[in-house]
Amino acid sequence: MVESGGRMRGGGGTRALARAGQGPQETCQVHSVHEEEVEAARRAMLPADVVAELAQTFSALGDPTRVRILHALSERELCVCDLAALLEMTPSAVSHQLRLLRHLRLVRPRKSGRVVYYALDDDHVVDLFRRGLEHVRHRP
Repeated sequence: MVESGGRMRGGGGTRALARAGQGPQETCQVHSVHEEEVEAARRAMLPADVVAELAQTFSALGDPTRVRILHALSERELCVCDLAALLEMTPSAVSHQLRLLRHLRLVRPRKSGRVVYYALDDDHVVDLFRRGLEHVRHRP
C-alpha cells in the first residue's frame, strides 16, 4: 500500500514481487490523478445499456459448449441435429444453448422444410469469434 510521499507500506516493493515470481509492480507507487485524462475517458464512456449488452455477449463466450457451437458455425451452417451429433449432446441441450445465442444475436436460424439450420448472425460475429481465436492462439 502507498503512503503519502510515495513510500511503500509493508516493505518489499518491486524486488519482493520479482523474487516471488509475480513480476513488476502493477499499481502506481504514488497517488496522482491526471484530471484531463480522466475527464476525456469519462466523456468516451459507453452508455450503461451498451455496456450491459456487450458484457452479456462476452459472457456467452465464457461457456465452452457455446464456444464449440460458435466455432462449428464459423466454419459452416449446421442444423440442430448435426450440432448435437458433432458435440455429442442431445438436440434439446443444443437447442437450449442456441436459444441463448439467438437472444444475443450471435446466431440466426433458417428453416428449410422441417429442418432448422443455424449460422453466425452476421460478419461482425464472424469477425469477433475469429479475432478472439486469433488472440488466444497468438503467443509472443
